[in-house]
Amino acid sequence: MPTDHDPSPFGFAPVEGRAVVAAFDVGAITSNAGALLLGATDRAIGLVRGFASCFRDARMPERTEHEVTPLVGQRVFGIALGHEDVVDHDQLRHDPVLAVLAGKLEARRAGCAPLAGKSTLNRLEHAPADEPGRYHLIGHDGAAIEALFVDWFLDAHRSVPRQIILDLDATDIPLHGHQEGRFFHGYYDAYCYLPLYIFCGRHLLAARLRRSNIDASAGAVEEVARIIGRIRARWPRVRILLRADSGFAREALMAWCEANRIDFVFGLARNARLVEEISIDLAWAEEEATRTGQPARRFRDFRWSTLDSWSRRRRVIGKAEWTRGEANPRFIVTSLRPAEIEARSLYERVYCARGDMENRIKECQLDLFADRASAATMRANQLRLWFAAMAYVLLCALRRIGLAHTQFAQATCGTLRLALLKIGAQVRRSVRRIKIAMASAHPHQAEFALAYARLTAAAAP
Repeated sequence: MPTDHDPSPFGFAPVEGRAVVAAFDVGAITSNAGALLLGATDRAIGLVRGFASCFRDARMPERTEHEVTPLVGQRVFGIALGHEDVVDHDQLRHDPVLAVLAGKLEARRAGCAPLAGKSTLNRLEHAPADEPGRYHLIGHDGAAIEALFVDWFLDAHRSVPRQIILDLDATDIPLHGHQEGRFFHGYYDAYCYLPLYIFCGRHLLAARLRRSNIDASAGAVEEVARIIGRIRARWPRVRILLRADSGFAREALMAWCEANRIDFVFGLARNARLVEEISIDLAWAEEEATRTGQPARRFRDFRWSTLDSWSRRRRVIGKAEWTRGEANPRFIVTSLRPAEIEARSLYERVYCARGDMENRIKECQLDLFADRASAATMRANQLRLWFAAMAYVLLCALRRIGLAHTQFAQATCGTLRLALLKIGAQVRRSVRRIKIAMASAHPHQAEFALAYARLTAAAAP
């Protein structure tokens, strides 16, 4: 953040006979110098330009101080830097590094800051669903925004992979007001939204805001069909596996996968009939655990169907586990054949790996504030979720392109922010250049320099 305070010095306790004096008199200072890497990442993947193209601006150009592209970039960069709320931009609009990223050092009109404040940025989020109104003259195309996530995922690959795994999961966004679509959810014991996330590894493919009075799998078929259709348009031969917990083991989704040559492995909620199928294996696991004093597990591979909701019998794998003195049965349902992968490997190596998606959701909601859904309408809150998702995509690209094979190659978005983005610096402007003088003692100069070189090379074409 820039500083603008009284330059009068402050005297502190002397050290070895020397006076200690401090003052706010060094000039333009920022705590966001590392955001220059975000700008280099944006140039490498074209995120802000692509995202801004999804907005339509009905304002009068001759009266417009802040154009849509800098507004979008300002909001995305701000979230990546840890400034979750629009109100933070009443101070950020004076930040010299963000002004550099926006390509606008001075306002065109007297009395304006180089960047936008909260009032202008609010117009991005609160556009009506139909045509822009009198006070909200900036609208957006939700379908175009959703398509961008898939396109960036495809562009991130230099060659077509043989197989990809798409992870689906639902989570909660707590609500503390009277937002549109607000419902009480018994599992989360709170009023909330129930967004649907779809990832492929670290790549975010969808972040769909939903009401919470629905099944966890509601809308999953439509989202999966949209994403897979776009993927297969570019990669017609890629093999796709869907992976999710028991909330998605629904006939509609499984039948769609089977009709469209998509493999799946879903958790399956246990019931008395399923437990009875593995009762002998549970008894053997109990005997082994009693004999060894250690948890024991066995796996049973069988064909199974519900009494009336499934259209066919499907392969089910039961984990018969005895741990801590009690049974812990678990089940999954899959389209993969036993000849391709045996039961234990499918459960332990393939299905259990979906737990890493929980970490990706935490990055979005905890590090990048995707849970800030305080606007009155779902449309505005959906756009807020997309802004956070864009910040995630930007940081993911920084990690993938600039920081591969470094100590930050697997770092979370929060760690990247603390280590490489929140750097204090003095900003000196002259007629010919802008010098951003960062601390000589910064501990991650090598990683910063490497990321700069890689991102610059990636943006060269």
